[in-house]
Amino acid sequence: MTKIKKAVIPAAGLGTRFLPITKGVCKEMLPIVDKPTLQYNIEELVASGITDILVITARNKKNIEDYFDCTPELDLNLKAADKEELLDISKYLENIAQICYTRQHHPAGLADAIMYARSFVGNDPFVVLLGDDMVYTDNTQRPCIKQLIDCYDKTGMCALATMGVSDNDVSKYGNIGYEKTDGRMKFINNIIEKPSSDKKLSNDAIIGRYLVTPDIFDIIDDLKKLNPNQEVSFTDALLKIANTKGLVGYDLEGIRYDTGDKIGFLQANVEYALRDEKLGSEFAKYIKGIAKTL
Repeated sequence: MTKIKKAVIPAAGLGTRFLPITKGVCKEMLPIVDKPTLQYNIEELVASGITDILVITARNKKNIEDYFDCTPELDLNLKAADKEELLDISKYLENIAQICYTRQHHPAGLADAIMYARSFVGNDPFVVLLGDDMVYTDNTQRPCIKQLIDCYDKTGMCALATMGVSDNDVSKYGNIGYEKTDGRMKFINNIIEKPSSDKKLSNDAIIGRYLVTPDIFDIIDDLKKLNPNQEVSFTDALLKIANTKGLVGYDLEGIRYDTGDKIGFLQANVEYALRDEKLGSEFAKYIKGIAKTL
């Protein structure tokens, strides 16, 4: 089985749900405690064995590139001040992975964004990670992307991460249908995008983690030809894979946060702060004090 070493992170969205801050700071750089959401996701990729990452950006996303670049002025200042721990953090960020960037010229959806990765991917299977989703896994669990890689190694099929949701939340997600299961794996035979609860296929929702093969590019091209004046849906491309090569939904291990939503973003900040070795104890005392006043 081919080792999966490449990942694509679409990050060209405008972040309108977080205005006004996203007028000046792209949503992928909004912090969870002291790290941007994008860094958590890149660390998940690296922990899963990914070495090469393509971030698909837009005109207003230059600060992503700057963040993972070298910072000689800062490093010299930290070294002169004997702040070795902070210097190590700075050096770590510039060496975290081999990160490349390209721009999506027009906001034309996820399928269009992924097409910009064609030359980067070549003939290799690859993973797609959406920056609005963060998945926390503890030391007993595999990173979410590694779960998909293991699923692919076991089945030879493309895979996507899923989780169970309530009837009230079905309409917020892509929804999968299936007849056969094997443990956490569900062998998908249908997908619909954000159905009403009375039209749902199941209570299993797709989250922003995918593992696909490079024929996804030809599938998207074919869909464009069929509907030349419409935006191609990535869900339609996945459904084509399900109906031809087979597609597996994997019920993720871990805790998923929707950091593209303000409540999800705040939940992630609180829970990651409580887990932090240096901040957790003091922050827990603060939370308990606040809770008494609610």
